[in-house]
Amino acid sequence: MEKLIENINTYISLNEDEISQLKRSIEKKTYKKNEIIFTEGKVSNKIYFVINGCVRLFYNVEGKDKTAFFYTEGQFICAGESYTFNIPAIENYQAVEQTDVYIFTKSRIDKLLSKVPKMEVIARIATENELITCQKVIASFVTKSAEERYKNLLNKQGELFLRVPQRYIASFLGVSPETLSRIKKRVHKI
Repeated sequence: MEKLIENINTYISLNEDEISQLKRSIEKKTYKKNEIIFTEGKVSNKIYFVINGCVRLFYNVEGKDKTAFFYTEGQFICAGESYTFNIPAIENYQAVEQTDVYIFTKSRIDKLLSKVPKMEVIARIATENELITCQKVIASFVTKSAEERYKNLLNKQGELFLRVPQRYIASFLGVSPETLSRIKKRVHKI
């Protein structure tokens, strides 16, 4: 719970009563390594906060998994379009390693917002952060080569290389595992 409160306190401080309301509004769940958290085709009514672990966002494209993002400690996860517009999601979420999350259901969030209005700020900031992250990923594919994306990932989230199977890293970078291997050899040879 401390990680969540710490994350929230970076944006807005909560008093003891508000923290108590927050605690009553969430549920903690542990997902095993490789367990699917959420699948496409369902309507999302939950927002997740990663306490510890790593979650992979992926899409099923013509029968193949395409990794779009990795969420780690301190990040919120939400199938945004599905959650907001009550339509079936097109994304999937999978625990890459054993992962603990706090789960906020839509109905509990609504109740929490009526009791603690300043939580609206957190919802807005979480949404803005997700949008910024998406824009950065799109920009990297438009403006950078696979090797530049690899170097950027290594510099900004290098720990993922120790936590995530290489095939998922390759998919995230938009290359085959063999191409990733060649990129690694070139980069680490320099």
